[in-house]
Amino acid sequence: MESTTPAGTGNAPEELGVKRRLRRIALIALPVVVAGALGFWLATRNRVSTDDAQVDGHLVAIASRVQGCVQDLKVQDNERVRRGQVLLTLDDQDFRAALDKARAELAEAQARTSASGADTQAARESLESARQAEVAVAEANLAARTADRAQARDDLARMKPLAGRHEISALSFDAYRTKADVAEQEYLAARKRLDAVRQEVKVRESGATSAQAREAAVAATVAKARATVKELELQVGYCTISAPTDGLVTRRTVEPGQIVQPGQSLMLLVPTDDLWVTANFKETQLRNVRSGQAADVEVDMNGRTLAGKVDSIAGSTGARLSLFPPENAAGNFVKVVQRVPVKILLDPAAAEAARLRPGLNVTAVIHTR
Repeated sequence: MESTTPAGTGNAPEELGVKRRLRRIALIALPVVVAGALGFWLATRNRVSTDDAQVDGHLVAIASRVQGCVQDLKVQDNERVRRGQVLLTLDDQDFRAALDKARAELAEAQARTSASGADTQAARESLESARQAEVAVAEANLAARTADRAQARDDLARMKPLAGRHEISALSFDAYRTKADVAEQEYLAARKRLDAVRQEVKVRESGATSAQAREAAVAATVAKARATVKELELQVGYCTISAPTDGLVTRRTVEPGQIVQPGQSLMLLVPTDDLWVTANFKETQLRNVRSGQAADVEVDMNGRTLAGKVDSIAGSTGARLSLFPPENAAGNFVKVVQRVPVKILLDPAAAEAARLRPGLNVTAVIHTR
């Protein structure tokens, strides 16, 4: 007769042992987990981090200010250059020819300036001479003739009654009358002379004014010629394009012999001594973030960690600064956590040692306390 055993009763000791082992593991692991969680909280409670961060820097566009043919290209892509170093030169023969012509025109205008100045001085002297000498002589002569006329008229008036009573001869009376007529004619001639001299003064004044106007016109011509010379000298200088700052040459799009236009981008210059990090933190992370706080920046390219400092927080969210800002005035609006750019400054020497370049991905950690 076969004996029957209840199902599962044969494994009861084993199940009991497993439960005991699990209980012991739980008792041991629970403090470890709690301690780890506590340590993680203590380590991160005064820190905020984001991996949405990139290295930023200035990109200096090198462009030509004049039209010309590239004569000599002195740099290659990714070459390091110093401020003031010549990057390329344009053919300046046309500008130099125009500059020589402008200088010759300037010299001619300056020569005309000397001649017009002499003419103006002569006209002024002639005018002053007419005013001070000729007009004074004519006025004195008119005054003398006026006195003579008055004397002759008085004499004639006194002799006329005597001639009527035949107390003087007709010949004597005729002499007085002739003298009065002569005095009258001399007076009229003196008046005409004075009027003529005054008219001559007006003519000389007009001549002096014309001479001054010609001198001013020549002076304006000289100023215009000087401006033309200055402009062409600048254009000759623009044919030599130098680096405005230290940096690396990149995206070079120009070749020798190429005709370039004003404003055309020829290459980019990246100053590697002025780099920073733009970290896009969630708005919920910025409660305790302030300017001047310490930060750590881990570079994805080589894993190096650099020390930094919070410089500033952007005045708007990244979404608002985008090309097409979101429009939230809709009935089906969904609230999305926004990100705000934070600028973190780096030590230039450390950034150069880590070979940072604009656009590299980094992880930014800010110590809020």
